[in-house]
Amino acid sequence: LDWWHADRYCEQRFAQLLFEPQDSEQASFSKLLQSHHIRGSVWLNERDGVLHKPKWRRDHIVPVLVFRDKTDTKYVKVLSDFPALPAVTACAHLQWDTRTQEIATIFSYAVPTFFNEFQLRGFVDEEGFVRFALIVHGHHSPYLPVFRADGQWHHFCVTWQQENGTWSIYADGKRRASASGLCAVGLSAPQAIYSQGTFIIGQDQDSLGGTFTEKESFSGNITDLHIWQKVLGAEQIEKVRSCWVVEQDLVFGWSSNALEVESTVQEVTAQFLCPGPVEECRVFEVGSSGFSYASCLQSLPFICRYRKDAYWQLKKAQLESSHSLISHVNMLAERTVIPENVFTSDAQDMNLSVALGALDVLATVLRKRETPVLESSDLLAVLQLLKQVSDVEVQEGEELEMLEPLGQYYVEVTELILGEQNIETWSSISQVIKGPMAVVELCNRMVSHLAPLLTAGRTKVTIQHRNVGLRRVMVKNMWFGYGSLQRCLSGAGSSAVFQDVAASDGGQKYLSTTVGTAVISSTLLSDYQEISTSVRYRLQHRVQVPWGGAWMVISMFFLCFLVHVSPDAGGMWSTAGCSVVTSLPDSTACFCNHTTNFAVLLQVYEMQQRTTKEELTLQTLTFIGCGVSFCALIVTFILFLAVGVPKSERTTVHKNLIFALAAAEALLMFSELAKTNQVVCFTVTAFLHLFFMAAFSWMLVEGLLLWSKVVAVNMSEDRRMKFYYVTGWGLPVVIVGVTLATSFNKYVADNHCWLNVQTNVIWAFVGPVLFILTVNTFVLFRVVMVTVSSARRRSKMLTPNSSLENQIGIQIWATAKPILVLLPVLGLTWVCGVLVHLSIIWAYVFIVLNSLQ
Repeated sequence: LDWWHADRYCEQRFAQLLFEPQDSEQASFSKLLQSHHIRGSVWLNERDGVLHKPKWRRDHIVPVLVFRDKTDTKYVKVLSDFPALPAVTACAHLQWDTRTQEIATIFSYAVPTFFNEFQLRGFVDEEGFVRFALIVHGHHSPYLPVFRADGQWHHFCVTWQQENGTWSIYADGKRRASASGLCAVGLSAPQAIYSQGTFIIGQDQDSLGGTFTEKESFSGNITDLHIWQKVLGAEQIEKVRSCWVVEQDLVFGWSSNALEVESTVQEVTAQFLCPGPVEECRVFEVGSSGFSYASCLQSLPFICRYRKDAYWQLKKAQLESSHSLISHVNMLAERTVIPENVFTSDAQDMNLSVALGALDVLATVLRKRETPVLESSDLLAVLQLLKQVSDVEVQEGEELEMLEPLGQYYVEVTELILGEQNIETWSSISQVIKGPMAVVELCNRMVSHLAPLLTAGRTKVTIQHRNVGLRRVMVKNMWFGYGSLQRCLSGAGSSAVFQDVAASDGGQKYLSTTVGTAVISSTLLSDYQEISTSVRYRLQHRVQVPWGGAWMVISMFFLCFLVHVSPDAGGMWSTAGCSVVTSLPDSTACFCNHTTNFAVLLQVYEMQQRTTKEELTLQTLTFIGCGVSFCALIVTFILFLAVGVPKSERTTVHKNLIFALAAAEALLMFSELAKTNQVVCFTVTAFLHLFFMAAFSWMLVEGLLLWSKVVAVNMSEDRRMKFYYVTGWGLPVVIVGVTLATSFNKYVADNHCWLNVQTNVIWAFVGPVLFILTVNTFVLFRVVMVTVSSARRRSKMLTPNSSLENQIGIQIWATAKPILVLLPVLGLTWVCGVLVHLSIIWAYVFIVLNSLQ
C-alpha cells in the first residue's frame, strides 16, 4: 500500500507503522525480515507523527502581475531565450476575472515563422466553469472545463510532447483533460516547438511580440509561472503546486528580474499559503540495513507494530469474546462486515455504498440488543468499523445522497457506544484506546465527508441523534451533549488525567475534576482545508453539586485533542490560548485563539463554608479596626508634627510608616465602593498595592534601624536616611511599576479591588512581604537576645543577692517586653494570615491584630 493507506491500515487495527530500529538492532532486524521473505523497502513511521494529506502548508511570498480589465496595451514579456522544445510543461497560479465571459489569452509564444506556436486560452462558460484550450503550431485543442470561476486562486499546468502530440491540462493538482494527436498531421509526427521565440503573458500575438487586441486579452492576476523543457509527472506537478520548484530542465523560473512589464500592468507582492507537496516518507532498506526516502504514493510492504500491553489486551479481548455482536451483524448483512479476528483481517477500501450498508446493520443490531452493555471485543470491533468508515474516500460520480444517512447512522452508533453502561468496557480496553475521546477524532474525520452536500441552495447540514450531533457549514461543528461523552470521560481510568490539571487555591482541598459541559469541536474550512481562527463560545453547566463540597469554576480548560501517533492515544487537557470571558453560575463564556475541541472543566474543592453572619462579622471587625487604627495614626502623626518631638532617625521612620499605613487602611475601608467602576477599581488596587508595599518596606526599615543599634554600622546618619527612603518608597514604586507593565490585563481580581489571586500577580505582593517578615523575624530574635543578655547583666550588678524566682521574672519580662512592642512595629502579626484557612477563630485573630496594627 502507499504510506497513507498503510498507516491507516495499522491505525484501524489499533497499531502503528513500524518505527525506526535502533542502530544496534538494524542488522538483526533486517535478517528477521528476510527470513519472512520480505525484500526491498519497508515503510517506516514518521518521527513527527501522522502525515496528513497535505502535511505542509507553508508561506510563499511572490510577485503577482495584476491585469485590470481587458485592454490592447497591457502585456508582460518574458526575457528568456527559449530552446527548441520537443516537450514542454508550463505551470502558474491564476486568479480569473469573473466579470467577463470573453476568450482570454493567458500566454502566447510566437516565432518568426508561426505566431500561434504555443498558446493557452480560456473563457468562462454558462455553467460557471473556466474552460482551457491549448494551441500548438496553430492546432487547437477543444475547450474543456478545468476549474470553477469563483474568483479564487487556482493552480494550473499544461503539458505537451512531440511524440504522438500528447497533451494534458492539470488544475489544482488533478488532471482535468488529456489526449494525443495535437499538431499531428497525417502520418507524420509533429515538430518540436521552435526556438528563439517571444513569450508574452496576457496577450495574443498577431505579429512577433505585438499587434494585440483587447477582445483576446487576459483580465485577472497571475504569478509563479514556470516553464520546463520536459513533461512533468503527476508527482512533480503536485510539488510545483505546493510551491516547490523542480530544477531539472527548467527553462524559465518566475522572477521579476526576468520580466519586461508594461507600465500599466501593476506588480504587487502577495503571500500564498501553499498546499502540501507529495511527501517523501522514510523507508527501511531490507538487506542493506539502511534508511532512505521514497514517494509516499508508492505501493510498498509495511509492518504494523503493537505495544506489548495493547497487544496482550487485544488478545485477551479476542479470547474472552463470545462474538455474539460480530456474528449477529455479519449474519444480518449476509457478508463479513466486521472480521472476528482484528489481527488477520484483510486490507480493503470501503466505498459509500458498502459503508452505508455496514453502519445500517450495526446500528440496527446495537439498537435491538437485549443487553446494552458491550463486551471489550464488541467495542473494539465497532471502533474498528467506525475507523474504516471515517477513512472512506468519496469519489467523484458517487451518489452523494448516501452521505446524509451515512452520517446519521454514524452519529447513532457513536451515541450508543458512549452510553453510561459502557464505562467499565472503556476502562477494560484502556491500553488499546486511551479513552472515548478517540470517538471525537473519528467524528471529526466523518464530518469532512459531508462537504459535497453543501450547495448554493443548501448552506447547512445538521445531523443529530440524542446527545451527539454534527453540523457542517463553512464551519465544521460537533457536539457531545452532557450525558454521553462526559460520563465516559469522568469514569474509571480518567482520574489521572484530571488530577494533572487540578489547581490549588490556598486552604481549599482539591477533590476532583469533571467535565461540566458539552464537548464541542469547531473547525473553519476553506477549499476543504482546515484554517485555524479565533473562536468565542458559551457553554451551559451540566453538573450536580455533591454533598459536603462546593463547585467552583476555578479556571476554564479546553480540550486539545492531539493525534500525533493515532487517535487511540487519547488527548490531553490544556488552557493554552484560551481564557474565560465571563463565568456565571449556570454557564461559562470562553475565548480561544484557535479552533479545536472545547469543554469547560469544573473543579471540586472541599472548603470551609462561612455563614452570612460570619462574613458580616468579619467585615464589621475589619471596618471598625481600620477606622480606629486610622484615627489613632492620624492623631499620632499630628502629635509628631505639632508637639515638636526632637527630630531623629527613629521619629522620621515612624512618621513615614504611619503615613503609608494610614493611607493603605483608608483605601481598604472604602475599596468595596469602587467595585462598580472598572477604572476606579483598577486605580484603587494600584494605590492599595503601593501603600501596603510602602508600609511593609518601612517596617523593614524599622527592622534595619533596630539592627543598626545592635550591630555597629560604618555609615553616617545622613547616608542611612537616604538608603531608608530608597527602601521605603523607591522599592514599592519599582515593584508596582514592573507589575503593571508586565501584567496590566491580569492585575485586578474579578470580584473585588485587589490583586488577582488566580494569576502570578499576587506574588508581586506576597513575595516581598514574605522576605520582609523573614528579615524582621531575624532582627527581632537578635534584639531579644541582646535585651535578655543586657537584663541579666544589670540584674547581677544591681541585685546580686536576689532570689532565683526574682531573676527568672526579670528574664521573662526582658523577653516579653521587646516582643510585645516590636511585633506590630515590625509587622510580624501578619504571620497569622497563613493560619486563617484552619478556623474562623484565626480569621478573627488576624483581623483584630492587623486592623489595629
